[in-house]
Amino acid sequence: MKTSVFSPTVIRELTDKTYDRRKVAALEVESLVKQNKESREQVIDIIQELVNDFVYSDSPHAQCGGLISLAATAIALGASVAEYLDIVVPPILLCLDRRGRLADDKEQSVRNGREILDRIIKDIVYELAATYVSPYHHHDVEENRQQEQEEKKAFSLSKFIPILRRHVYTSNPFERIYVMSWISLLDSVPGLDLVWYLPDFLDGIIRYLTDTRHHIRANARLLLAQFFQEIQFISRQNEDEGVAMLQKQRTNNNNKDVFNNETTLVSSTQDDQQNKKARTTGTPVKQLQYDRIVDILIQHISSTKEEIQRTALQWMIEFIAAAKPVVIQFTPRIVHAVLPLLEHSVPTISSFAMEINRHLQKLVLNYSSTTQTIVNPVPSLSDPSTTTTLSPEKGITKKVSSEKPTITMTTKTTGGPILLRRAYRSDIGHNIMRPKNGELFDYSLTVTNLKLQFLNEHEQTRLASLEWLLLLHKKAPNKVLASMDSILSDLLKTLSDPSEEVVYRDLELLAQIANDSDDDGFYIFVKKLLLLFEKDKRLLESRGSLIIRQLCIHLDVEKMYFTMATILLQKDQDTRFASMMVQNLNIIMITSSEMNCLRKQLRSLDTKHGQQLFLTLFQSWSHNAIAAFSLSLIAQAYELASNMLQVFAELDITVNMLIQLDQLVQLLESPAFTYLRLQLLEPDRYPYLFKCLYGIFMLLPQSSAFSTLRSRLNSASSLGFLHVMPKRTN
Repeated sequence: MKTSVFSPTVIRELTDKTYDRRKVAALEVESLVKQNKESREQVIDIIQELVNDFVYSDSPHAQCGGLISLAATAIALGASVAEYLDIVVPPILLCLDRRGRLADDKEQSVRNGREILDRIIKDIVYELAATYVSPYHHHDVEENRQQEQEEKKAFSLSKFIPILRRHVYTSNPFERIYVMSWISLLDSVPGLDLVWYLPDFLDGIIRYLTDTRHHIRANARLLLAQFFQEIQFISRQNEDEGVAMLQKQRTNNNNKDVFNNETTLVSSTQDDQQNKKARTTGTPVKQLQYDRIVDILIQHISSTKEEIQRTALQWMIEFIAAAKPVVIQFTPRIVHAVLPLLEHSVPTISSFAMEINRHLQKLVLNYSSTTQTIVNPVPSLSDPSTTTTLSPEKGITKKVSSEKPTITMTTKTTGGPILLRRAYRSDIGHNIMRPKNGELFDYSLTVTNLKLQFLNEHEQTRLASLEWLLLLHKKAPNKVLASMDSILSDLLKTLSDPSEEVVYRDLELLAQIANDSDDDGFYIFVKKLLLLFEKDKRLLESRGSLIIRQLCIHLDVEKMYFTMATILLQKDQDTRFASMMVQNLNIIMITSSEMNCLRKQLRSLDTKHGQQLFLTLFQSWSHNAIAAFSLSLIAQAYELASNMLQVFAELDITVNMLIQLDQLVQLLESPAFTYLRLQLLEPDRYPYLFKCLYGIFMLLPQSSAFSTLRSRLNSASSLGFLHVMPKRTN
């Protein structure tokens, strides 16, 4: 049995439950190390016994004794401790899993021991982590020399991050402060480039913003602000380099296509080349795991906590500028998360949401699938599912500072039970969008997510979704119309939206879709519109005129009316709806200035085109007697109209017909029938016109319309039109 390097007294006191006795024993260990400092074998024996017999012990008192003794050993060795880090660091890393739980241990001695060791380890990491190369670290001879240099570093982030990532989801306030203090320390080490591993703990730190304790929230804000500044620095540096590269390419070859002057990410081939250059020249590679960070931010944009939302939105604004090819992949999800916030009750949140929406629309508008930059995101080195061998130390040039981390530790204890630690969130940052068919932007998924916003309670959200669809359709109509049936149904339902502004924008999009459709697509659109009116007659009564007039502003009026008339001819089973629809179309045609061209075309009965148009409309307008009569007046087919009066005599004159006749008399005084009133001055040329008007006059009951028409006819009778009335021949 191997003899212990420690005396029985030291062994007994190192396992004592009293902190003071363990501290005295640790001082004895420090003296022993100093005495044997020149003997490497003796120091190794001391460290190994501390680790095996105390740190790895099941006794918590022995563990504390071992930890405080390792701290004393490090003090005794001073700078020489670097030679022994390969045997000191592993047990320390293991203790990191437990040390956070010691932060609020009931015994002050335990907490003191943890703080001493923690402070010493932090000092060692800060001074040596990114620079020292141990000559005692062994490698296989076939390994690359550059890899050897990287793997010999005194502190390995790739081994530390998984432990940190597990602890970041703790609910223990002391452990949260402890985690943030380590993150702040590692971020302050020049050349360590913790920002590369930001996705591994960003989600947890953002969640700290809702902690009930003010000092934890304040520390989390400060830590996030530090990383946000680093990201901004990276963004500006990449932008400057992108502009310089663009200028160089233009100088070398003015005939070649170049990337636009905004920030772009390098392809995977360029990544490999830059990584190789970084390993051989020491030049850091300015790279972030943009995709994982953006994925985390999207999840927090949908948070119910205002501060988390505000922070995620602010970060997203920066990433839209810094990582365009990555953000373009996440556009469907960003749109789905951001649009509901456009009308948020908190002005800052709504302002950030509007800015993101504006920048994202600009990004998509400028996106071209033919000149896209393909991004191959690099997996996290701390992800156990990956076998990548990339260096964890690659990243940006860090600011060199001699200052210690600004986030402070606290030893204040609080009562109450310790909450169960949250499970390790391995899913965060790994739900990454990938390009489909070589394209970064997914039109189909974006359209699907935009349609979901039609049901949002906020008007601005619904408007923004329609503006997005207008933009996408103008940019790539074929891709938006790939699912035309579905999108048409949703857009037509939106015509019942309580907001008129939403309806106007919806009609603009519907007209745009109909315009870009072929004849079959246009026919389907009109048929669906009429079907909507048939099912929702309240919509027809309240907004039918508005909808048709707005569509006719954007579409070919003649084509629109011709198509509707053709479809209404098939409405034999529901003649009531057909009559109602024709009545509405007829009034719109008479009263709307947008219909001037249609009315002129109908008066061209001397042309084949005019005849065909009138015949199609007349057949459909026959669903409503008064509408067909009005159409004949518009087309100046007065003889046909006068003949129709004979048919009216055989019909049961209903109240609805009398109301329509009353409306027609009022319309005769409108600008649309100016030509008709002037034709009353030429009774010899238009004798059937007088017969038509007198026929209406005879059908009307004595009302305001009756008086109006009588006044008009009396004015014309002074011309002696009776003398030129055509005589009936036998």
